[in-house]
Amino acid sequence: MTIFVNNENHQITTYMKRNSLFLATALLISLAGCKSAPVQEETWISNALDVASCQLKQTAEELTGTNQIPRSVYSGYDMNFLDIQLQRKDKSYIDSLHPNPSAKELLQRYICGIEDWTSGFFPGSLWYAYEMTGDEKLKSRAIQYTNMLNPIRRLKNTHDVGFMINCSYGNALRLSPNDTIKAVIMETADNLSARFNPEIGCIRSWDFGEWNFPVIIDNMMNLDLLFNATKLSGNPKYYDIAVKHAQTTMKNHFRPDYTSYHVVSYNNDGTVEKKQTHQGKNDGSAWSRGQAWAVYGYTSCYRETKDTAFLQEATNIADMIMKRVTTDDCIPYWDYDAPTGKSTPRDASAAAITASALLELSTLAPEGKKYFDYAETILKNLSSDKYLAVKGSNQGFVLMHSTGSLPHGSEIDVPLNYADYYYLEAIQRYRNLTK
Repeated sequence: MTIFVNNENHQITTYMKRNSLFLATALLISLAGCKSAPVQEETWISNALDVASCQLKQTAEELTGTNQIPRSVYSGYDMNFLDIQLQRKDKSYIDSLHPNPSAKELLQRYICGIEDWTSGFFPGSLWYAYEMTGDEKLKSRAIQYTNMLNPIRRLKNTHDVGFMINCSYGNALRLSPNDTIKAVIMETADNLSARFNPEIGCIRSWDFGEWNFPVIIDNMMNLDLLFNATKLSGNPKYYDIAVKHAQTTMKNHFRPDYTSYHVVSYNNDGTVEKKQTHQGKNDGSAWSRGQAWAVYGYTSCYRETKDTAFLQEATNIADMIMKRVTTDDCIPYWDYDAPTGKSTPRDASAAAITASALLELSTLAPEGKKYFDYAETILKNLSSDKYLAVKGSNQGFVLMHSTGSLPHGSEIDVPLNYADYYYLEAIQRYRNLTK
C-alpha cells in the first residue's frame, strides 16, 4: 500500500457556502406511457458507454493535479424568464440569486473542491464506466479521484457525506476492495450519525439558513451509507438511525398525493416547524428531483429492511411520478407544476435518478414490469441525441439539459455531474437485468 501526504490548505466550495478544509493523508485504494426514441437496445447502450468513457477520461486528464472535481457548466439566466417560471408575487427570492457568470466564464466548465456536496459523483461515474467497460484507464482515474476525497471522512457540518463517500468509496469497495476503505466509510458514517437527533427522529441536513432543524428529502439518499456501515461493522446503530429517519420522513414529508416537500424543519420537541420547497416553484409544488430522491430512497430502504411500509411508499411515489410527468419523452420539467412551454427547462438528472430507482424497484415490487418498462423508456430517451452529448463537447459531461436550482438562478439547462452518475448507474442496473 502506498500513502500520499498533502499538507496544503485548500479553499473548498461547499453546498451553498464556502469552508476551508485541511487535506490530510490521502488513502490510495489498491488496484486489487411515453414515446421512446427510435434507438435499438444494443446500439444505444454501446454508444452511451463509448461517449461516457471518452468524456470521463478526457475530463479526468484535464483536471489532474488541480484537486478539483467537474460539477457543471457556467450558465446565465434572464430575470423575466425566472419570473415566468416561478410566478411569484413576492420577489424577495431575487436576493438569493447566484450572480450571473462573466462573459469569459459563460458555458465554461464549473469545477468545485472536494467539500462540495457533489464531489463524489465524478469518481463514482468513473467506477461505473470501468465496471461496464473493463477499461483499466478508467479504473486508474477512479482510484485517483476517489483518493482525493479521503479528508471528507472528517467532515461534520453536512449530511451530504453520504453522497460524497458512498458514491466514491462505496463503489470502490465493490470493485477494488481494500481493507482501508472500511475505515473511511465507518468514520464518515459516525459523523453522519452524530447529526441524528433522537427527539426529532431525523438526521439534520443543513447548518445554514433560518430553519431550526431542517431535513431535506435529499437526505434519504445518504441512508445507504449507514446501511453499509452496519454491514461492515455488525453494529446495528447505523441501521436503526437510517430506519428511524426514513420513518419520520415518510410521516411528515409527503402530501396526500405522495408528492414530497423539499424541506421539513422541526422544533426541538419533534413537532414540525414549517414545510417548504426550497428549490422548486413554490412550497406546494412538486420539485422534480425531490420526487426522484424520494422514490430512490424508499426503494433502497425496502431493499435493506424488507419493511413493506417502505415498499408501499416507494410504489406510491413511483406511480405518482408516472402519472405526473406529462412530457412526451418522460424527461420531466424542472418542477411538475412549472408553467410549460418550449423554453421550460427539463431536468435530466431527475430522470436519471428515477430510472435507476425504478429499475431496482422492478425487482422488488409485484408489478415490477411497468416500472422496468418506464425506466427503459427514460434511459433510451436520455441516450438519444437530444440528451446525450457528442464526444468532445458539453465540457466533458455525458448528459445535457439538467437543472440544479432554478429559483436561485443556479445551473439552469446545463450538464450536472450527478445526472451522469445516476445515468451510468441506471445503465449498469439495466444491463444486469437484461443479460
